[in-house]
Amino acid sequence: MNPTILFDGECKLCSAWVPFVIKRDPDAVFKFCSVQSPKGQELLSAYGLDTDNFETMVLLVGDEALFRSEAFFEIIKQLKKPWPWLRVLRIFPVRFRDWCYDRIALNRYKLFGKHNYCMLPSKEIMDRFL
Repeated sequence: MNPTILFDGECKLCSAWVPFVIKRDPDAVFKFCSVQSPKGQELLSAYGLDTDNFETMVLLVGDEALFRSEAFFEIIKQLKKPWPWLRVLRIFPVRFRDWCYDRIALNRYKLFGKHNYCMLPSKEIMDRFL
């Protein structure tokens, strides 16, 4: 199975992240799944994750689930240049990176807004969604 990005489909920032990744992922490495969808809920449960509170993007790679900054850096590693170069920021300790990530994630609805619906993929990218 391709690496899968679980995202909050109601979050405007998260919903903007998906087309950003798709546009820069020419080899279609990643699949996507909204955490609000039945499949998203199933995957969260299968990995022992909370199915009600979505405070981080999750990257599923095989049997492993990556969160926060580690998920972000693993995703951008696969994107077209110059995005992988941001991985230089991994020089900062994980605790600091995750603290920065959490400041945005925990305030994402206030900062970017919230949809009253989940993102619906277009026909061109429908096969990238679970």
